[in-house]
Amino acid sequence: MSSPISAPTSSQEPGGAPSGFEADRTSDSLGASARAYVDRVRGGDLGALPAILGIVVLGLLFFALRPQTFLTPRNMANLADQAAPIIILAMGLVFILLLGEIDLSAGVVSGVCAAVMAKLLADAGAPWYVSVLAAIVTGVAIGLFTGSLVGMIGIPSFVVTLALFLGWQGFTLRLIGEGGTVPVRDPVISAISDRNLPVTLGWILALLVIALYAALQLNRWRTQRTKGLAHQPLAVVLVRIAVIAAIVVLVTAVLSVDRAPAVGVVLAGIPYAVPLVILLLLLLTFVLGRTTFGRHVYAVGGNAEAARRAGINVTKIKVAVFVIGSTLAAISGIVAAARLGSVAPGSGGGNTLLYAVGAAVIGGTSLFGGRGRVRDAVLGGLVVAIIANGLGLLGTEAYLNFIITGGVLLLAASVDALARRRAAATGH
Repeated sequence: MSSPISAPTSSQEPGGAPSGFEADRTSDSLGASARAYVDRVRGGDLGALPAILGIVVLGLLFFALRPQTFLTPRNMANLADQAAPIIILAMGLVFILLLGEIDLSAGVVSGVCAAVMAKLLADAGAPWYVSVLAAIVTGVAIGLFTGSLVGMIGIPSFVVTLALFLGWQGFTLRLIGEGGTVPVRDPVISAISDRNLPVTLGWILALLVIALYAALQLNRWRTQRTKGLAHQPLAVVLVRIAVIAAIVVLVTAVLSVDRAPAVGVVLAGIPYAVPLVILLLLLLTFVLGRTTFGRHVYAVGGNAEAARRAGINVTKIKVAVFVIGSTLAAISGIVAAARLGSVAPGSGGGNTLLYAVGAAVIGGTSLFGGRGRVRDAVLGGLVVAIIANGLGLLGTEAYLNFIITGGVLLLAASVDALARRRAAATGH
């Protein structure tokens, strides 16, 4: 005997209108896709839009104020070197923030790992690869320790990492000595910041990045379409590929220009820090978006108790994200040491952590957990670096850098909170 009240079909809402899934799946026009995007933004799903607007607005502002210096190839290469350590550190923080946790010690952990590398290079005469491996292993060990305190014992991450923020600074001070500095002169390490890819190799890398991105986007679209899943129109996918390709070509062209200040010296090509950031971006994006571990991270960040009841080992996920965060902090410390040419007791301290957290949040990662992507670290890191770089070109006082960056971070956090409230109100 059939029930007098039948459930709506999968392609309709109770009122008979097509559901959001069906509307997205059957949308085949750029206009429909644009309207759907506007609806998502109105519903509180801003994504990377604030960070992209920030990059555009800040870029135009500093170009207008310093047209002779800001967009020059030399300054663009300098901007990439400035942004790389912050971006890499922020990438690790994205994983931690996705769980709604925080790591206040990430900055000083980068300093500890860099100090380990520098001491092995300078005092023990170890090869660069042994020193780099030791720094990364140190980061993994610190992540295991921090994650165990948070995940296994249950101490709030704020308390644990605040204590370690102080403790690891003492460790670095003991390792290097008060007022001391350990030089980093290994040519391989220094090349991360001081050297550039050959121009031809840079163009080959750019074309490979474009081809890989296009292949992944088209394969994703084909798979979703074949399986009858929600997918964007092919035209939208092609436009996205074209935009990314244009950006990659433009950046490569700018960095391929000879930017040497002296005549007779050639200085051109992409800094080695840039392909390192791209490699980490691709790898970590794959981990978050294409693996079971990544799905579990989002699940725990969305609702830890529900994830636990679904059979996810929440403790293991918490430990793992802190290991990832500290490992990337170690890599960030190595890149920063290469740029500065030395490691000091205060390396990784000061505003390093604040800039990295700011980069992740400005890029679109939520402080409340459950929402964010690795690309957020790249976009937010560029915003932070552009502010510091542009203000430096303007010759402004140091205090303005702190005030403006803090204001941008506060604005990003406010946008995040308002977007979540809007999403809750609209049912998104």
